[in-house]
Amino acid sequence: MSASSYFKHESAIVDEGASIGEGSRIWHFTHVASGARLGRGCVLGQNVYIAPTVQLGDGVRVQNNVSIYDGVVLEDGVFVGPSAVFTNVSNPRAEVSRKHAYEQTVVRRGATIGANATIVCGHTVGSYALIGAGAVVTRDVPAFALCLGVPARPAGWVCRCGERLPSSEAPSCASCGAAYRLDRGELWPI
Repeated sequence: MSASSYFKHESAIVDEGASIGEGSRIWHFTHVASGARLGRGCVLGQNVYIAPTVQLGDGVRVQNNVSIYDGVVLEDGVFVGPSAVFTNVSNPRAEVSRKHAYEQTVVRRGATIGANATIVCGHTVGSYALIGAGAVVTRDVPAFALCLGVPARPAGWVCRCGERLPSSEAPSCASCGAAYRLDRGELWPI
């Protein structure tokens, strides 16, 4: 992709071999490594690092001071808040190479990762889930779940529009009117 089809601040570095989608914007002091793939319309804030095997879908927003390491996949429309953390090895040691032990982390379409949240590797954050600021995700998160705390625990459900849903068997969003149903501990749009 030619540099003219996306914006790159003069202080940003995009290594040869990185794939940057049309209309994406890469801001101050950000580094996108060779092999990384960004979809269309992504925004990378200041001081972001994107590792070589990372894949970002269309419309992903990564705020300032986030490093996304090998093994992480962010699907379309994911929002990552400032200073959020993604790990990629369960038992890192400075004296032991574990490059062969990277664990995949997937953040599904439309999910939000709050500021200063930590996503421990090897887990999936479901579609449209919302991880609260400062939470530490240590297990898979269902779609539409609101997870808070250390370690992160379910604290309710959120609508696709991001508003908290009432706790009932058939919640509907007071903001946008979307309706859902709970079935065996999972939330489904109607």
